Parts: sequence; C-alpha cells; structure tokens
Amino acid sequence: MAGNYLVTGCAGFIGARVCELLLEEGHWVYGVDNLNNAYDPRLKLWRLKRLERWTTFRFWPVDISDREAVLRLFESSLAEPCLPSGRDVARKNLSTREEFPSQSGGVSFDAVLNLAARAGVRASLADPWVYYRTNCEGALNLLEACRRFGIRKYILASTSSLYGAHNPVPYEENTDTNRPLSPYAASKKAAETVAYTYHHLYGIDVTVLRYFTVYGPAGRPDMSIFRFIRAIAEEEPIVVYGDGTQSRDFTFVDDVARGTILALCPVGYEVINLGSDAPAVLNDVIEAIGRLLGKPVKRMSKPRHPADVPATWANITKARQILGWSPQVSLEEGLRRSVAWYLENRDFASTLELGPW
Repeated sequence: MAGNYLVTGCAGFIGARVCELLLEEGHWVYGVDNLNNAYDPRLKLWRLKRLERWTTFRFWPVDISDREAVLRLFESSLAEPCLPSGRDVARKNLSTREEFPSQSGGVSFDAVLNLAARAGVRASLADPWVYYRTNCEGALNLLEACRRFGIRKYILASTSSLYGAHNPVPYEENTDTNRPLSPYAASKKAAETVAYTYHHLYGIDVTVLRYFTVYGPAGRPDMSIFRFIRAIAEEEPIVVYGDGTQSRDFTFVDDVARGTILALCPVGYEVINLGSDAPAVLNDVIEAIGRLLGKPVKRMSKPRHPADVPATWANITKARQILGWSPQVSLEEGLRRSVAWYLENRDFASTLELGPW
C-alpha cells in the first residue's frame, strides 16, 4: 500500500537516494530542503532534477530550523508545492512568509524521515551555531509538529561521530556518547535526546540511525571519497590528515538508504547503527581509487585534526536483528560505482566547489 512520507534534506546525498527508493516502491514523497550552501548547491539541484521525474514527488524549500515555516508546512495540504530551478534557488528567501495551501483535504504523513542536517566534523568548529539551529532546533520543530498533527513515526539521521575517541571498537549503540569531540557530534547528541523525550511523553515511535561514513555516486564534495576521486582523476595532490593509517567504516549510500526505509517499522524507541562492519584503512582506499582511475596518487600531509578519531567501526547486530538489514555493496564495488559516476559527470563534477577541508 502506498504511503505518504515527509523527507527532510531531500536534496542531500542520503536524502535524495531515500526519496528515489521510496518513489520506486510507489509511495508519495514530500521533500523538504533549504538548499543551503554548506556545499555547492548545484549538486543539490542536480539531485532534485532527478526527483522531478516522478509525479508522486512534491517539494518545498523550507528550513527546518524555522519553526513557523515547519508548522505551516504541516498545516498545508501540499497540493501545489513549488519545485524551484535555476541558479538563483540557493538565494531564495525561505522565511516564514512562504505561503502554503490550507489544511482542508490535506495529506496525513505516515512518517517523518528527518535526514536534514548540517554535517561535517571540521566545518562545525567554524560555525557551531548553524549546526545547533539545524540539528537541534530543527529536530525539535519536527517532533513538535509530529505531536500536534498526530504523526506517529519519526526517523532521525544521526552519526557515528557520537562515539568519540574513548569507546572500544566495534561501536555498540549502548556505549557512552557523552564525550563528543565536535559541535557537530554534540548537536546530534542533543537531537537524539529530544527525540527520546518526545517518545517518552507523547508515544511517538522513534528510530535513530547512526550513519557511518557514507559514500557513493553524487556524494558530498566536502567528504574524503569525492575529494580523493576528483584529485586523482585531475592529477592534483590530495590532502591527508595524519599518516593515513586511520580507518573508517565506509558505507555505500544505497545500503544506507535501504536501511533507512526498513527503519520505518515500529520499534518504540531504538538507536541503530548503519555501517559496513568492515573498516578500511585510508591509505588502502586512496590506493584503490588510484588503481580504478589508472592514475598516480600525489599526496600532501597535514597534522591530524583534534576532532578526528583514529578509527570507526559499526557493530550492526541490532540492524540485523531489528531491521533484517545488512550491507550488500562491498567497498571495492562501491568505489567502482563512485568513480564511474565521476567520470560520467566529469564536466559538471570537476567544477563543484569542495568547501573547507
């Protein structure tokens, strides 16, 4: 049976892929995104254009940290949404003055999938305030809307960054997350706690998903895999923080999107890791990309960042038991698909702004 799902961050890397899978399954998807410039908005518009193909997709340019705009969105019928296009969209005024249709004859969402976030460990040090507005206040605004309008299911995208540097690997969901190393991680911790509060007080069914280093085609240009592919393809030096022996639990975007949709099942309140359970050493990943591109690797080394951790590794027992989920795409295959996407879209992808690193 087709459902009606509100997906925030629908133009984001994970959000867009979740939308695509939901649409392929025959559901209606109501996408929300403020199309900010945390990284090059042209990539977000590229993803939105792919979603435009579906007649069962609707889009609103709303900032979830704007409480009044979020409440108006839930009050509306979403009958006549606006899908912006063109390069001026990132400068569109997304204030509470946005007009929405009335609630009469409106859509009742079966679930809210809150995938909108300010992400990135290092960038959060430069402007922690925007991270808290989006990740904390935005989550609260959506939960309050769920309470007011009777939406019973809420999914929150969280992060493996919560585990910090003091926990043993592989990380289990019940380990201590009270020592975050960055404003980004701290803001996601706050979002998790308010989600539990709304579950406890109002009975909202909540699944918190802690994602582990997601990568894949059309990935974020501010993340390592995209940067490495582009630099090696264009025969430019890559920047490596530390000696490259740190390991990451790289997880392919299709696996994460599939797990996110499986998390729509009723759980009460659960925190669940979505990772590959197969961490890879950064140096090995870089060399693998070089082999796929048939290009030499040029390196520039910088000191390890204090907000970085030496290793991430997901224990995914809960994901297997509760969601029936396990990763299906190997790192080798995932890197091959990522490189292929870059080469197929090279004229566009090679011009994207990477942002701070």
